[in-house]
Amino acid sequence: MLRVVQVLGTTGLGGAESRVMDIYRHINRKEIQFDFLVTAGTKGHYEKEIESLGGRIYYLPAFRVYNIVKYRNACKAFFKARRGDYVAVHGHMTSTASIYLPIAKKAGVPLTIAHARSAGVDPGIKGTITRILRKKLYKKCDLMLSCSNEASQAVFGAKLVPDKNGKTKAVSDGKEVIFMPNAIDTKAFAFDEETRTEIRKKYNINDKFVVGHVGSFRYAKNHSRILDIFAKAKEQSSKPMVLMLLGEGELMAEMQEKVKELGIVDSVMFLGNINPVSPYYQAFDVLLFPSHYEGMPGTVVEAQAAGLPCLVSENITKQAKITEIVTYMSLDEPTQKWAETLLALGNRDRHRADKDMANTFYDVNEQVKYYSKLYSGENE
Repeated sequence: MLRVVQVLGTTGLGGAESRVMDIYRHINRKEIQFDFLVTAGTKGHYEKEIESLGGRIYYLPAFRVYNIVKYRNACKAFFKARRGDYVAVHGHMTSTASIYLPIAKKAGVPLTIAHARSAGVDPGIKGTITRILRKKLYKKCDLMLSCSNEASQAVFGAKLVPDKNGKTKAVSDGKEVIFMPNAIDTKAFAFDEETRTEIRKKYNINDKFVVGHVGSFRYAKNHSRILDIFAKAKEQSSKPMVLMLLGEGELMAEMQEKVKELGIVDSVMFLGNINPVSPYYQAFDVLLFPSHYEGMPGTVVEAQAAGLPCLVSENITKQAKITEIVTYMSLDEPTQKWAETLLALGNRDRHRADKDMANTFYDVNEQVKYYSKLYSGENE
């Protein structure tokens, strides 16, 4: 059996974590097994499932810059103790990948992978440090994967050049960055009228215009703007409206206070982390996603598979538009215009968009084929 270690921040319900778990569930685990290397002190939603699937979870100390020697030594100890165990190290945590990937390579791991999943960093010192740590990461790994061209530029400093099909590809230091979007099991998200009725009945929103958002409460997701847009749309709607927010995070309490200030407490639901999330896309009438930055938002991919109209910011990669039900708007546009567009999109009919996405790299089954060959050395 071949073993691959996946390096992540946690085993929680984050975007990268959920996408890795999708691959893990579908890959042939008799041939390829995953282990997980995550930050110590974190307890994640997927821990029990990982163990039930045969995976092992290991921990590194939280990286704090001042403890770089301790962090580096922990990486060395981990890979030295498991020399010969792994055919690949797949690094999704690119902020410290320039540290742990070269150490893994020196310890004899045949394939080191850096996987860019974000196209930006938060403002402030934390973001500045992340940029410094990512500098020249392309020189410190065997293979670069990226969920979008924007993520390739942000993480690997890649340049976009024409490919043989007339589109663009990302190239860093003469090496191509492989486009690997956040894939899902598209069939699991297909629109289902019965599920829609069930969820709407559960929350007593049968007669409501439902705006939805799925994402952690942090700067990138721009929840403050979501609330402003919803409040403005609610003022203008001829139909009762409700906003369903799925997720948790550091800014959640602040947003709960803002809901009070806007006077929309009775119309906003903070539902926390929910798994599986697929039934909720059926209940929504439109997805609102005005992010400051994204790599390739899995939420927008999932929503399209469910045939759900999406209103997203222009800061999100155009590679996220797999179907025609995604509408882009600039964050510079007034909230009034966002609200008007939101209301118009919510009146569209739903359709089976998952069929548009089958047999593409946006479907997990297609990516499993790629990863199976990659980890076993057949893609070399």
